[in-house]
Amino acid sequence: MSENKMNNAPRRHMGGPGMGRGPGGPGGGPVEKAKDFKGTIKKLIKYLSKYHFALVMVIIFAAGSTIFNVMGPKVLGRATTEVYNGVISKFNGGSGVDLEKIGSILLTLICLYAVSWLFSLIQGIIMTAVAQKTAYNMRKEISEKINRLPMNFYDKRTFGNILSIITNDVDTLGTNLNQTVTQIVTSVSTIIGVLIMMLSISPLMTLIAILILPVSAFVVKNIVGHSQKYFKAQQNYLGEVNGQVEEYFGGHNIVKLFNREEEVTKEFKQNNDILYDSAWKSQFISGLMQPVMAFIGNVGYCAVAVAGAYLSIRKVIEVGDIQSFIQYVRQFTQPINQMSQVSNMLQSMAAAAERVFNFLEEDEEDQIAENHATVTEVIDGKEVTRKFTASEIKGDVDFDHVKFGYNKDKIIIKDFSAHVKAGQKIAIVGPTGAGKTTLIKLLMRFYDVTEGSIKIDGYNVKDFDRSELREAFGMVLQDTWLFKGSIMENIRYGRLDATDEEVYEAAKAAHIDRYIRTLPGGYNMELNEDATNISQGQKQLFTIARAILANNKILILDEATSSVDTRTEILIQKAMDNLMEGRTSFIIAHRLSTIKNADIILVLNDGDIVEQGTHEELLEKGGFYYSLYNSQFESDDETA
Repeated sequence: MSENKMNNAPRRHMGGPGMGRGPGGPGGGPVEKAKDFKGTIKKLIKYLSKYHFALVMVIIFAAGSTIFNVMGPKVLGRATTEVYNGVISKFNGGSGVDLEKIGSILLTLICLYAVSWLFSLIQGIIMTAVAQKTAYNMRKEISEKINRLPMNFYDKRTFGNILSIITNDVDTLGTNLNQTVTQIVTSVSTIIGVLIMMLSISPLMTLIAILILPVSAFVVKNIVGHSQKYFKAQQNYLGEVNGQVEEYFGGHNIVKLFNREEEVTKEFKQNNDILYDSAWKSQFISGLMQPVMAFIGNVGYCAVAVAGAYLSIRKVIEVGDIQSFIQYVRQFTQPINQMSQVSNMLQSMAAAAERVFNFLEEDEEDQIAENHATVTEVIDGKEVTRKFTASEIKGDVDFDHVKFGYNKDKIIIKDFSAHVKAGQKIAIVGPTGAGKTTLIKLLMRFYDVTEGSIKIDGYNVKDFDRSELREAFGMVLQDTWLFKGSIMENIRYGRLDATDEEVYEAAKAAHIDRYIRTLPGGYNMELNEDATNISQGQKQLFTIARAILANNKILILDEATSSVDTRTEILIQKAMDNLMEGRTSFIIAHRLSTIKNADIILVLNDGDIVEQGTHEELLEKGGFYYSLYNSQFESDDETA
């Protein structure tokens, strides 16, 4: 395990639109519309096809629950009719109310509602399992996808947006999926079931109730249409506010140092005001739906009651049918409101699903070598060809007329050639932007060369699987990465099967063992998030100990001693000399005093090697390195 693998998880602010949970859901409006709503829904249906049996069961139980629930008012109406007829009978000298019959009707009603509840419970359990399993699989696929994406993907996007996909979008998708499928089935079943029951009571009253639908649909369409733009603005500025909060809290020391509290507060207030305005308008407009729908429903109840009374007087329907019908009218208008909520959730779900699928469909870099490096051996007198593995690498490295540019029209490494023998210490120096770190990225295949080739032990780096190739490298970067956990766990991350004694030895070689033993808990002391309870120099020493423990064939040190004081630097340099003995080592450094004992110093400028040789040889030439070396010491003297 090498240090470079851990630097795939940098920590940066989570700014940018799309950050933060959207307002979609019950009672809310659509967060934003997917660019291809139909196409995204088709992809989602295809993705869910693996759960087709569970989804069929959800539909069956949801529909069953609705059917048994819809039958309730009709049965209850019979009880009302019995009570009414009994009272009239008693008034006319008859036997009165038949309590036994009413009890039988009410028992039937209880059974209907009990079965409805049971079916609803079963479908809820199944649907929740499907939604959570879908979210789980998507997060799993995204986490695996992250490791297969090329580095230029991350160059063009913020880590906050990627994190938003893993957390907010998948969460929105899972939550809304759970609600929408059940809600759609329930609403459709309710509309059909209620319509049948209403027709069985009175076609005339049903016609009056149906006239409510176009009015309700018109109202819903207008309210949703007006709230759409405000919900979209709310989501965008929610991302801005979230990004600002995380950025400013993370860098509050810098903000205070430069007295930027007023500017930060002002900028935050501007975005917060816009967020408040858009959120208020979106919630207010969408909130109008409930009272408006209630008003329309009440008008419908009045019309139905008048018609029912007229039909009852004419003995066309029973008194209990009026009560049942009014209940059905109430149930008939509910799905309309529910479908408007489903529309919001579908929009939110589709937008989230679209971002997830777009991420999963990004072009990947090839992980497996097309023509893997092979080696031929003679075993029992027969030639046997097998894969040449990274564990067999000795450390010879050749750069053969390498050309590279992050953009094809802008080449930054123009023609780089160098031969490095196994076990040599190679220092790469040059001004900022000369191409030092880029060379290392090419060596480890974070990027592929535009022209030329890089070979290790005579094999092109493209002839190794990417993960296998990187197992040959150990890396210590200027930007340290430690995780929340014990010091022992952080150092052992370099080689997970290392014993405690090996961890101790690695710490001693990095000159950090004595310091660790002075800490409360020693090697078991917990580092907090971002390891802020130790200094930057100590962080660097831990990562160096981790690289020592990894014991890779090729070592890369990128400004490895830039964050430590001079005394610690000398100790680390001695440990590094022992570590690099017998291993190919590439040292990138601005502090030229740290690479005096390098076997070869490659001096880069504008992507080309302008000089190469030992420290003494380059000073004797009096060229670019000489000027670079002297200017650094002059700068140090002026600083002193």
